[in-house]
Amino acid sequence: MKRVLIIEDDRSIAELERDYLQADGIEAVVAENGRTGLAYALEEHFDLIVLDVMLPGMDGFEVCREIRARKEVPVLIVSARRDDADKVKGLGIGADDYIVKPFSPSELVARVRAHIARFERLTNRNGRGEIRVRGLVIDVPARRVYVQDKEAVLKNKEFELLLFLAENPNIVFSKETLFDRIWGMDSLGDTATVTVHINRIRDKIEGTEKYIETVWGSGYRFRA
Repeated sequence: MKRVLIIEDDRSIAELERDYLQADGIEAVVAENGRTGLAYALEEHFDLIVLDVMLPGMDGFEVCREIRARKEVPVLIVSARRDDADKVKGLGIGADDYIVKPFSPSELVARVRAHIARFERLTNRNGRGEIRVRGLVIDVPARRVYVQDKEAVLKNKEFELLLFLAENPNIVFSKETLFDRIWGMDSLGDTATVTVHINRIRDKIEGTEKYIETVWGSGYRFRA
């Protein structure tokens, strides 16, 4: 059974998150302040940490920074703060994802599952840093891609886009989100660039096996 730590001072939100995770077969432990949560995170084993930003005594950014300095575990920040600056700060100090409240509990469970799976693929299940999905191999350190043992040569942004989607399987990302993540929030360009790169990636890695799905009106997702 996977084990998740929820660091959240709002008891009703913490209990809702815990109940949805446990209903999905994930054990969930709750800490109601930053210092207690940090102690749990460092002393016990967890497969992922769900971390609120607005915490008494020690805020979520501080907790995340301390965890990142001393332990390798996926951290998913949840916050009522909507400013891009807070999202950039959270991701910049090592969080794996940032979800803005209010959010669907089922979305939280899906993201938790996806990040645990990603972490296991890159560490526990494959010490070489590879992602393997149905004949597709992404060699992360070497930045090379293979399909059925044959190399598919991807350009830099094509590789980064494929890697981002593969590291976050089964989650739908809009073209705007993908453009911001891969090209940078300050980049000049058009989100049509994303569509062009997706098509190029598909041409290079897909045949009868399909990896990247188009979700009409929403964006793209990597099918794990």
